[in-house]
Amino acid sequence: MYATGLSIKPMRSRHQPGLSDLRRWVLVAGLIGVASLSLARVALGGTATVDRTVVVQPGDTLWSIAAANYPGADPRERVDAIERLNGLSGPVIIPGATLELPQP
Repeated sequence: MYATGLSIKPMRSRHQPGLSDLRRWVLVAGLIGVASLSLARVALGGTATVDRTVVVQPGDTLWSIAAANYPGADPRERVDAIERLNGLSGPVIIPGATLELPQP
């Protein structure tokens, strides 16, 4: 008569929860965390720092520039940082030149 049940299959989801679901949730949580930190940094003013510049005046030395712009810091370290940032091979600077100063 009628062939019942031969072509009827129970409806079941092929998706089985497992490790891939855990990975997906960890990825979503990580992305939310990164977005939150980024927004907090912007809200609190933690944007990228911009180097300052100074124009060399007659009689200026790297030492005097470092001492004037970084009070309380070791001038030797600051002179070295200024030399590296500006690509200088020594402490000789020319009046009128513009030097970038690294952030403290």
